[in-house]
Amino acid sequence: MGTGVQPVFVWIALGSNQGDRFKNMQDARFFLNSISESAIPSSSLFETAPLGPADNLFYNAVILLSTCETPESLLRLIKEYESAYGRDMMAPRWSNRIIDLDIIAMEKVQIQLDWLQIPHKEYPKRQFVLVPLQEIEPKWSDPVSNKHITEMLLQAPEGFIKKLPLSWT
Repeated sequence: MGTGVQPVFVWIALGSNQGDRFKNMQDARFFLNSISESAIPSSSLFETAPLGPADNLFYNAVILLSTCETPESLLRLIKEYESAYGRDMMAPRWSNRIIDLDIIAMEKVQIQLDWLQIPHKEYPKRQFVLVPLQEIEPKWSDPVSNKHITEMLLQAPEGFIKKLPLSWT
C-alpha cells in the first residue's frame, strides 16, 4: 500500500463451515479490513448449504474493500491468510473449510489465467455469493456479461440460504 496507485474496489466472498464459523468470519473480516485502504462495507451473514462433498452448513458473506494491490498480490495475501488461519490448501475442491476467501470482482478488471480468474467464473451460479452481493450492491451488473444481479439470481441454481440474525461487524 502507499504505492501512489489509485485504489480499486474489490468484492470478496467469505465462507466458513468448520470450527467456530462466526469467529472465523469475524477474523477474516478483520484481516480484510487491515489490508483495505478504507472502511469496508459488508453484507449480513448467511447460512447456506454446501456444494459438493462438504458436510457442514456454511456461513457466507460478501465484503467490499479498497486496495492498491495488484490482483496477483491481493490473491497472494488472501492465500497466505487462509493458510496461516489453518485452511488445508491441499484439501479437495468443495470440501469443508475453516475459511475460504474468493475475489469475486475487481471493478472492470478481467483476468483469465489457470490460477486466477477475475471476475470469478463460478459466482453467477452461486446464490451464497449473489444474495449477499445484492445486499451491499443492489445495482450490481456483471463486468463481463453486463447482466444485472436480479437477472443473475433468477438464473442461479436454487439452494438453501438463510439470513442470520447476527451482527458481525
